[in-house]
Amino acid sequence: MEAVELRVSEPVSDEALNGLFASAWEGHAQRSFQPVLSRSLLYVCAYAGRELVGFVNVATDGGQHAFLLDTCVHGRLRRNGIGKALVRKAVQVASLAGITWVHVDYEPSLHHFYQACGFRPSAAGVLRVAA
Repeated sequence: MEAVELRVSEPVSDEALNGLFASAWEGHAQRSFQPVLSRSLLYVCAYAGRELVGFVNVATDGGQHAFLLDTCVHGRLRRNGIGKALVRKAVQVASLAGITWVHVDYEPSLHHFYQACGFRPSAAGVLRVAA
């Protein structure tokens, strides 16, 4: 595998993000990411050469809390440390921006991944309000 470069909050196209998300999540529906990215505290993209191969978004409450969203790595490149590098970079840059707490919601199958990134479980709730 060639070296992966992490870039923080550099412009990224909807085409590149939709391609990545389609490789990472079955049933991904094409959409515009720009409205979300414009409101993000930051986001980190991973590139192998010119190809977008990973992404994580960091949203904020405008205070001390931030939230990881949409962590993904291209399907063919998983289990190479890209996801952990993305999360660690996002947390590092968020901390430099004054964030004290970083939260993440995840499926049970991702527990070990986020634990390896330094997260610990905490009680929380989630409610899906749209189908």
